[in-house]
This record gives sequence, structure tokens and C-alpha cells, in this order.
Amino acid sequence: MFVLGPNRYGKAETRVVRVTRNGDAHHITDLNVSTSLSGDMTDVHLTGDNAAVLPTDTQKNTVYAFAGKHGVGSVEEFALLLARHFVDSQPTIHHARVEIEEYAWERLGDHSFARRGQEVRTCLVHYDGERATVVSGLKDLVVLNTTDSEFWGYLKDQYTTLPETRDRVLATAVTARWRHDGPEKDWDASYGTARAALLDAFATTYSLSLQQTLYAMGARVLTDCPDVCEVRLELPNKHHFLVDLGPFGLDNDGEVYFAADRPYGLIEGAVLREDAPGAGKAWD
Repeated sequence: MFVLGPNRYGKAETRVVRVTRNGDAHHITDLNVSTSLSGDMTDVHLTGDNAAVLPTDTQKNTVYAFAGKHGVGSVEEFALLLARHFVDSQPTIHHARVEIEEYAWERLGDHSFARRGQEVRTCLVHYDGERATVVSGLKDLVVLNTTDSEFWGYLKDQYTTLPETRDRVLATAVTARWRHDGPEKDWDASYGTARAALLDAFATTYSLSLQQTLYAMGARVLTDCPDVCEVRLELPNKHHFLVDLGPFGLDNDGEVYFAADRPYGLIEGAVLREDAPGAGKAWD
């Protein structure tokens, strides 16, 4: 005897670019939207009866229609709008998950733009008809300190070859997500504050380990953003190895490095307020 376990379905990575035309000055918002729904889906899995299913093509069309009808402000606002629509308009849909990536563009003129090579803004919204949860974030925020980083005093065994160092380059590509606890707000301002907190903590923390830096970055977001109750970070250690210039008759006093792309250390962790409410499905 078998039973159906947790399930959901949806339309992944709907690409939508919204152009806002205010006279001669245009604005663009570039999104990658993924939606997934769950609810009374037993029959479709067991018998193929599609009566409860809102097609994934409809989900895609809704993204485009809402971008046209409502415009796109912050990604959090747009994700909440979509999630509430899917659950509140369909009796068989009990839960909606909407995840959005936003790609930034730099203005070159009134109607000319260049894609920025900076991080990608992200958000993840869940809505079950009563409660909405919002996780904001970013990924691929590349940062580097040329000094003020050490790594020593670690465990060693017969396979350890890594030398201890009291001065190293510390670089990472930050993936950070933070869970909000409180009423809806100015999402763009909140994002700017959290991003600035991450950067400031990275730049001002004298690091004895990347784990220490991770904690400092999460704690700074919680300090500067009272509405955030939990921060989760993924920090790949982008190793920079000093190149031996001795064969060329040259010294290398911390000036020339080989930037390795793999393998890399991956440091992950969460920082929470002591009174943080339960996350429920917020991170799913």
C-alpha cells in the first residue's frame, strides 16, 4: 500500500522584462520568476484527473499579465501579489511558493542600458491563504579583502598539507537570505540596508576564519534590520594562492596570486534572534 507524499508543481524560470515608459526616460525591471502550487492534488497523481490543476502555462501567463496590469515594484511585493492570487482565486490551491531573481541594469541614457555585473537580488514568498512569509536575499555578491585575514590553529592529521597563515587574501561570493518577521514594508529600502550591512561587516571584520566572518555578517544584518529575525549565508572560500616566483629569480611579497576556482571550501550557517518565531515553510 502506498500513499502520496508532499508534492507541488509549477512553472520554473519565467523570464519577464517590464519596461516602464515615463516620457523619454524609460525604466526596466528584469525578472526570473518561478511559481509552484500545492493543494488537493491526490486525484491527479493517482488517477490522472486534472480537475484540481491550474496549468503551469496559466501560471506563466499570470506572471506576464500581472506585470502588465500591476507593474513591478519590489520583487517581494510582486511575489506576494502572485502568491495571494493563486491561493485566493482557486479553491483547490492551498499553498503557493513564488521565487524571483532580479537582474540589475545600469542606465546609459534615457532608453539605453547595460547589464550590471553585480549580484542578483532574490526573494522567496510562501502563502497558504492565511499567513505569508517573505525571505529576501542576494547571490553572487563577490567581495575580497587583501589582508586582515588569518587561518591557523586548526586540526591536523597525516593528510594535512595546508600551511598556517597570519596574513591571507579572503574572498567569497556571498549568497545571503534573510527572513522577515513583521508587517509589509518598503522592501527596496530594507534590501538596501541589509546589503550595506553585509558589505560593511565583511570589510570591517578582522577575520580569523570565514566562519567568524559569516557570523559577523549575519549579526550585522540583524542589528541594522529590526524586522529581520534570521539570516542564512553560504560563503564559498575563493582561494588565492601565492605564486612561487623563485624559479624566475623574483620575490613575491604578497603581490602575485593564483585565483583558484575549484575545489573550494564552502562555509554555511545561520544567525537568528533568540526570540525568532518558527520558520514554518519559509525556507522550503
